[in-house]
Amino acid sequence: MARLYRRNIKQVRNKSDAFRINGRIRAKDVMLIGPDGKNRGSVPVAEALAIAREADLDLVEVSPNAKPPVCRVLDYGKFLYERSKKEKEARKSQKQVEIKEIRLRPKTTVHHRSFKVRDARRWLGSGKKVRVRIRFRGREITLPDVAREDMAEIYEELSDVAHMESPPSMEGRTMLMVLAPGADKNS
Repeated sequence: MARLYRRNIKQVRNKSDAFRINGRIRAKDVMLIGPDGKNRGSVPVAEALAIAREADLDLVEVSPNAKPPVCRVLDYGKFLYERSKKEKEARKSQKQVEIKEIRLRPKTTVHHRSFKVRDARRWLGSGKKVRVRIRFRGREITLPDVAREDMAEIYEELSDVAHMESPPSMEGRTMLMVLAPGADKNS
């Protein structure tokens, strides 16, 4: 039987992820899944532990909330390793979406804005989201209409390659809009 004399450091850190094994199982009866993967039905914990010892494996409580709790006879170290590999693979397969940002002010000229829009078009073409940020300084905060017009013009220029994920909104002294790749469905 694989005994755990020293606790795995990760197991101690993640108390919620830790499984009860062998003598730590508190239930009187458990639903036992044998080393071959077949369901052996409801058996007393002592009998399940004897079956695990006989197979030189561990009794692991995999579903503690079930009535009765579900326990499997398996190699606990191998089980943790395979589980961590699956989690790592799942994290790897998640798509990371990068958000690029163009920063403007209400008084940014049309010429300067065209360079920013060109960059945004390139980023959207490569599948990245673009956040358009117009920052108000000092008395510029009294010009939200100018900023909304700028946002509308930027969106109009990019509507063939992007759709609006979040419309222009004020957050403190900043107006934000997020554009995602893919043409607007309403056009």
